[in-house]
Amino acid sequence: MSTISTPRPPASPAVPPAVPPAVPPAVPPAVPPAVPPAPPAPPTPETPAPEAGAVPTRSRRTVLLGGGAGLLVLAAGGTLWRAADQGVFATGEGPAYAAWGDGAGTPGGGTLNLVRAAILAANAHDSQPWLFRVTPTGITLHADLRRNLGAIDPLLREMYLSLGCALENLTLAAAPHGYVHGLTLLPNPRDPTHVATLTLHRGAAPVSPLYAAIPRRHTNRGAYDTARPLSAALRARLQALNTVADIGIVWYTSSTAKQAFSALTMRATAAFIADRPQSVDDFGWWRGDWQDLQRRKDGVTIDTAGLSAPTRVLGKMLPPESRASNDQAWLTSTRDPQLTTAAAFGVIVARNPRDNRQRLDAGRLWQRMHLWATTQGLAMQPLNQTVERAEREQAAGLTREIATGLSALMPEGGWRPLMPFRIGYPTTEGFKSPRRPATDVTTMV
Repeated sequence: MSTISTPRPPASPAVPPAVPPAVPPAVPPAVPPAVPPAPPAPPTPETPAPEAGAVPTRSRRTVLLGGGAGLLVLAAGGTLWRAADQGVFATGEGPAYAAWGDGAGTPGGGTLNLVRAAILAANAHDSQPWLFRVTPTGITLHADLRRNLGAIDPLLREMYLSLGCALENLTLAAAPHGYVHGLTLLPNPRDPTHVATLTLHRGAAPVSPLYAAIPRRHTNRGAYDTARPLSAALRARLQALNTVADIGIVWYTSSTAKQAFSALTMRATAAFIADRPQSVDDFGWWRGDWQDLQRRKDGVTIDTAGLSAPTRVLGKMLPPESRASNDQAWLTSTRDPQLTTAAAFGVIVARNPRDNRQRLDAGRLWQRMHLWATTQGLAMQPLNQTVERAEREQAAGLTREIATGLSALMPEGGWRPLMPFRIGYPTTEGFKSPRRPATDVTTMV
């Protein structure tokens, strides 16, 4: 049975309250002229299906080393150059990862260091849909619509969740750098791409212990320790991080509840990869070539896919995989290890999932939860397939199969799903994901 946790309001809010104007429409207009555009990431070309009778290429993520013979074949092929070219010896290194060492998590420095912390936030498909404008009095955060996920995120839910994550890091970084801040969400009702304005002035303020965890937080898609359950006390600590009345957390911890969550997630994943527009848009963010990854500095990589070390090495050595093999690998890894090893599942819920303010609040909560989990040695991973599929059904006028199943998992009281996830104790390391540097996404005024 699922349980709903509602917020525990703090004695004094960490962020000064700001009442935004009327909620803007879900589909915003163009990015404000004041914010210069960042070069859009062109989609990765779809790999054509093999001709009839052709021998299919084996998936880079599904081929396991069968033993020493595999390594001998690689060595005999003279592939040391390819190993270096594809980053086998350089996980988490190079220009695409330099942002992780730019001082985020370290006190001191000017306002650009707040942006350096913000860009390390969790975000959907590592699309990094943000732009910043730094002025003498503060920082404004804007949505970059050109980095929209297409059929994966037709209602822009994941974009606003991602921006909420960045906003949480931005506010956490103010005090360590010697600033007192004020916050206004969605300050312009005519421009929903103007997500927030952070006012800054020099002064002392309490520093959150979560700030130091910013450069250590990484999504972990690997296996979790099935011998270590998530205690009720830990769930209560996570719940205590929520201070917004219109946001809640639903937990699935019993065997029956976890099985229901897992079954629906598998159905949603299968429907997702069978839907060509969703599959193509998803594959467009896959970065299977190391040199391409270093140029783009975004997207999902083989290092962050939750694979074992031998599989990651072999995956980088093999030719690039097709969209179909990538989809099947995702379906397989969703089943095992992701669903089978989770200590618990949860869903961040809202009263109105189309309200951009509630989306931002939910994103801030997710970032806060993930940072706190990092300090406790816990791993977390979004599992958005069910909501992505339900929104796709709505946007495309399809049969509401997954949407109906998702509604059945929700508790009474008008709660609606925003962000499903899993949590547990990791058995493998979570690796860095690529990031565009702060200077690439910021205008200094």
